[in-house]
Amino acid sequence: MAFVVPRGGPAGLFGPACEACGELAAAEINDDGGVLGREVRLRLVDGGRAPADVAAEVAGLLEAGAVDAVSGWHISAVRQALAPVVEGRVPYVYSPLYEGGERTPGVFLAGETPERQVLPALRWMSDELGVRTWCVVGDDYVWPRVSARAARLWARRTPDVRVLDEVFVPLGTEDFGPALDAVLRSGAQGVLMFLVGSDAVRFNRAFAAAGAHRHLLRLSPLMEENMLLATGAEAARGLYASAGFFESLPTASALEFSRRYAERFGVRAPVAGALAESCYEGLTLLARLAERAGSTELDALCGAAGSLTYDSPRGEVSLHHNHLRQSVYMARADGLEFDVLARLDA
Repeated sequence: MAFVVPRGGPAGLFGPACEACGELAAAEINDDGGVLGREVRLRLVDGGRAPADVAAEVAGLLEAGAVDAVSGWHISAVRQALAPVVEGRVPYVYSPLYEGGERTPGVFLAGETPERQVLPALRWMSDELGVRTWCVVGDDYVWPRVSARAARLWARRTPDVRVLDEVFVPLGTEDFGPALDAVLRSGAQGVLMFLVGSDAVRFNRAFAAAGAHRHLLRLSPLMEENMLLATGAEAARGLYASAGFFESLPTASALEFSRRYAERFGVRAPVAGALAESCYEGLTLLARLAERAGSTELDALCGAAGSLTYDSPRGEVSLHHNHLRQSVYMARADGLEFDVLARLDA
């Protein structure tokens, strides 16, 4: 399997945890007999590079017959480059949260989408904390822009909720001064962050250095514990996140997953937060789908997708139109951990 995860770039911050979760999933699948008797072996591909470069490497692996599936965490711009390369050849399980709308045959989506993650979180922030005006700060590519549009359209239909401004910056931005100026000028009560990895960390630090964390709240659908550690406890004050999984999620399935992860990699391993754990979900989804179909052939997998339900670290999940339905939770940064506050209803 081509396992496409970031080894550099803004998302490289949580790449090691992604690799570890993929390794854990492969080991558990193989210990249980593999995928229909076939051993899972991961071929690492650096998904933190330019999308065209990632797609070219995966295309070469496919043409050489070196891989018979693709999965992993990588940004949507990489997915958009990979999907046409993979289409009709092998199954492609895209594990991260994303902007929604992917309909390429043979692509299965394991992550959260805005209507089940961002929009319910905005509703919760409004109802519970009274945050009703927002300024968006996001990286300049498809996931942030399409997700921001979904938030903007939702706000137009929701009394008293408004998106006052939007600022998009290049991936890898070092200076967030202009973005912060726009946030403060907007007069918003909250910042809706669509920033990846180290970009989010730099924004959080700049936000705190400017003193904005004392009177403005932040909400991110892409914030996990390794990013929180890099941000620092002080800069994480007033930071909220929504996701299908947190390392601190107090459910039996999540606790058991965390136990197995710590048992395999030790307590000093990178934290298996929502982004890394999605890589475990991606491989598990493929194995369960093949088991349900009784085949690894693409047509058979697609045919079995509409009737698949199973228990995962995220709880009970099921496939609907090639998207994995799952519970989504609201959490607040508490020092260097997340305090899970509520389960969100879509």
